Amino acid sequence: MFHGTGFMTDSFDIFLVATPGLDAPLADEAREAEFEGVALQPGGVTLRGGWPEVWRANLTLRGATRVLARVAEFRAMHLAQLDKRARKVDWTSVLRPDVPVKVEATCRKSRIYHAGAATQRIERALRETVGVEISETAPITIKARIDDDLCTLSVDTTGASLHKRGHKQAVNKAPMRETMAAMFLRTCGYDGTEPVHDPMCGSGTFVIEAAEIAMGLLPGRSRSFAFEELASFDPETWGKMRQSQPARQTELRFHGSDRDAGAIRMSEENAERAGVAAITGFSCKPVTEAAPPGGPPGLVIVNPPYGGRIGKKGPLYAVYGQFGEAMRSRFQGWRVGLITTDAGLAKVTGLPFQAPGPFVAHGGMKVRLWQTGPLE
Repeated sequence: MFHGTGFMTDSFDIFLVATPGLDAPLADEAREAEFEGVALQPGGVTLRGGWPEVWRANLTLRGATRVLARVAEFRAMHLAQLDKRARKVDWTSVLRPDVPVKVEATCRKSRIYHAGAATQRIERALRETVGVEISETAPITIKARIDDDLCTLSVDTTGASLHKRGHKQAVNKAPMRETMAAMFLRTCGYDGTEPVHDPMCGSGTFVIEAAEIAMGLLPGRSRSFAFEELASFDPETWGKMRQSQPARQTELRFHGSDRDAGAIRMSEENAERAGVAAITGFSCKPVTEAAPPGGPPGLVIVNPPYGGRIGKKGPLYAVYGQFGEAMRSRFQGWRVGLITTDAGLAKVTGLPFQAPGPFVAHGGMKVRLWQTGPLE
């Protein structure tokens, strides 16, 4: 963190933005990955580290939406003070003069209440201290949060949201984001050592994510990041970090099915691009024909349609009922995870669900994960 002098220490706060409702499994993931100082905060998870930890978090964590490096924190009661303190920050150790930046500010319960004015002051400080160009389409974003007169300045080190793994082109109508799928899998106890089956697989997100975890493939392996444009970037260290984990061999297989032939084609293409085609299989069939693949039991996980407004749910009761029937009659020994907006739809399955998980924001709706133990 920058101290009063404005110089950055080797270790600072790193903030992982989480999907609302999935911050606890993200904190678990960060602890398991041996990051230091992991703590839950409103909106996400903080940890401590230097730039190598920033790079590693972007490359390896499946549940984070983005990774912010907290570069400075100071009190600012008025705009002149904001201007003066923003200039004291050692920006040249973070930003390159040849890479444009943009500034986004938010103000809450503070004497500085005009976010636009705060943005302009910080932009001017950056222009005059580093010489950077300010641009709306800049690859680097500085986020300023003024909360109760405390200004926190962070650099977004990610760029495009981390659910964009870089190898998925085709998605269907209401896709589950990869970051969410990974955290729902983790909440179901999935750790890469059992098969996963999704009988309403859409574009294959759960199946592909599970297969990647089993093979130990790093989620950020196929994409670039905003931090590659920062002054603190070290290409050699980064190159080694990216090569650090060869893919594991696994005997497990991951299956998905869907009644929509287009969805199956999409899933196969996405699996191919992700490098998991050899251990995934997709078939076109309705949920009534769902059957366990050969091999040991594992986890069935589904994100069926929810129906938005009231009145659209009628036909869905039948689909959820059919799903429940297929599970009870053919999937003995398997656990089930189901994501839905509606407790009534979950109950129609007739499955022995435990108490549902917390509400999670998804596509403007609030969904919850319902889980069973192994079916008898």
